[in-house]
Amino acid sequence: MKIYTKSGDKGSTSLFGGTIVSKDDIQIEAYGTVDELNAFIGGLISSISDEALVKELEEIQPLLFDIGSHLASDGTSTQYLPVLNPEMTETLEKAIDLMTDKLPPLKSFIMPGGSVAVSQAHICRVVCRRAERRVTALANVKEVNSLIIIYLNRLSDYFFVLARYIAMSEGVEEIKWNPK
Repeated sequence: MKIYTKSGDKGSTSLFGGTIVSKDDIQIEAYGTVDELNAFIGGLISSISDEALVKELEEIQPLLFDIGSHLASDGTSTQYLPVLNPEMTETLEKAIDLMTDKLPPLKSFIMPGGSVAVSQAHICRVVCRRAERRVTALANVKEVNSLIIIYLNRLSDYFFVLARYIAMSEGVEEIKWNPK
């Protein structure tokens, strides 16, 4: 089977369900940004050695595919979409709380950096925030499962705390923002 179809050569693509839209449609932007986040998570996984964190991140990746499938749907074949549930957000909250309990209190803004892994976690955070903005924009014009926006909001919080946790685990000093 060939990977290329040439069907998108004129700047259009099809949603799950068959509806044809422009490749710059907000719906494509939404699920494309979630896909981009997933790729950056793969990069983050490659830069850390903590097996528990790797496992946690590897459990997030298929959830993002599930979310992407919802965002890629034109609404006509919803019976084929994976089920999204509030437990996915609750799992993130538990992970955030466990890491936060081990971290020193936050007393200033933190700059991205300090190590490759810390930087990768911050990249995931900002791409996640962009995905959240794209999905919110989509929700302004089309019905979007509210669990998706909630999950992305919490996921960006997770990546912020994860960056701090990785810094602590690696013995890397957090780079504090000192306004001039």
